[in-house]
Amino acid sequence: MYTLSDTQIDFILNDIRRNGVELEDLRSNLLDHICCIIEQNLEDNGDFEQFYFSTRKMFYKHHLKEIEEETISLMTYKNYYMMKKIMIISGIVSVALMTIGIVLKFQHWPGAGACIVLGVSIISLVFLPLMFLLKIKEQNQLKDKALTGLGTLSAICLTLGVLFKVMHWPGANMLSIIALAFLMFLYLPVYFFSGIRNPDTKTNTIVNAVLIITACGLILTLVRSPQGTKIMEAQITADYLMMDNILKTELILLNKHAATDPLLADSSAEKVFTMCEKMKEEIIFIETGKKKIDPNLNTSQQMIGLTDFHQIIADYPSVSTVYEALKIAAKDYNMKYTKEGLGIHRIDIESPNDKDYKTYDALNRLVKLQLFLLQNERQKE
Repeated sequence: MYTLSDTQIDFILNDIRRNGVELEDLRSNLLDHICCIIEQNLEDNGDFEQFYFSTRKMFYKHHLKEIEEETISLMTYKNYYMMKKIMIISGIVSVALMTIGIVLKFQHWPGAGACIVLGVSIISLVFLPLMFLLKIKEQNQLKDKALTGLGTLSAICLTLGVLFKVMHWPGANMLSIIALAFLMFLYLPVYFFSGIRNPDTKTNTIVNAVLIITACGLILTLVRSPQGTKIMEAQITADYLMMDNILKTELILLNKHAATDPLLADSSAEKVFTMCEKMKEEIIFIETGKKKIDPNLNTSQQMIGLTDFHQIIADYPSVSTVYEALKIAAKDYNMKYTKEGLGIHRIDIESPNDKDYKTYDALNRLVKLQLFLLQNERQKE
C-alpha cells in the first residue's frame, strides 16, 4: 500500500486550490478522496504525479472547478427538484380544473365558476412564478433573465385579466392592457432584435414574433374601444327613452278611455308603479347624475352606462332600499290578485342572477313591468 508524504499531500492541496476550488470544506473532502484512491491503488514504486493527474480527471469533465460550481448550485438551489415537481403538479391540476370548469359552464351545471377561478389562480400564482424561478436559474445572461421575467409577468397579467373578465370583477381591462403593453412594447422588441441577429435563431424569432403579434391582435379584437362604448351607451339610452315614451303614451291613452275610475286606482298597483318610477330614478341618477333623462338633450350628454346592476345594489344603500320595497310591493300585488282568481300578468321583480345583467337591462325590465301593470288594470275593466 502506497503511503503519501506531507510534501505530496501539500502538492495535491495546492493543485486543487490552483484549479479554482475555493471552498475549504470541499478542498478537504476532495483531498481526502484523492489521497485514499492514490494510497489504495498506486504501487510502491509507481509514478505519483502521473497517477495523481490521471486520478484527478475522474472528478470532472472539463476542469476541476466544475465540482465547486455544482456544489454551489446544489447548495443554493437545494429545493430545485421540489420546485420543479410542484410546478408540474400545479400545471396539471390547473389544466384539469379549467377543463372541468369549461365543461360545467357549457352544460350550465353548478361549480363552473369555482373550477375556473381555482384553475386560473393556480396557473397564475403558482405555475408561472415557479416556471420563472426555474428558468432564470438555467440562464446566465441578464438579457435572457429579463426576457423571461417580462414574458412571465405578461402571462400572469393576461391570465388574471381573462379571469377577472370572465368573473366580471373590476380591473379586468387594466390587467389585459398591462399584459399587452408589456408584450408589445417591452418583451417583443427585445426578443426580436436580440434573436434576429443570430442566424441560428433568426427563423424561430420571426415566427414567434408573428405569433405574438397575431395573438395580441386577436385579443384586441375582443376588447371594445372607448368610441365603441360611447356609441353603445348612446344607443342604449335612445332605446330606453323610446320604451319610456311608449309607457307614458300608453298611460295617457288608457286613462282617457277609462270608463269611471282612473287606471291604477288600486292602491297595490299604484304602489308598484310608483316604486318602479323611484327605482328608475335611482338608477338614472347613478348613471347620469340626474333623476330623469331629458329627451330634448343629446343622448351623448346623458348616457346610461354599462354598470352591473347587482354591483350598484351592493354599493348604494338607497338603491337597495327602494329595490327591497319594490319586491315587497310586487309580492303583495301578486298575492292579492292570485286570491281573486284573475288571469293577470304576474309582476316578477326579481332579476336573473346573471353577472351580465346591467343597469340598462334593469331599466327596460322596470318599464315592461309598468306596461304589464297597465295591461292588468285594463283587463279588470
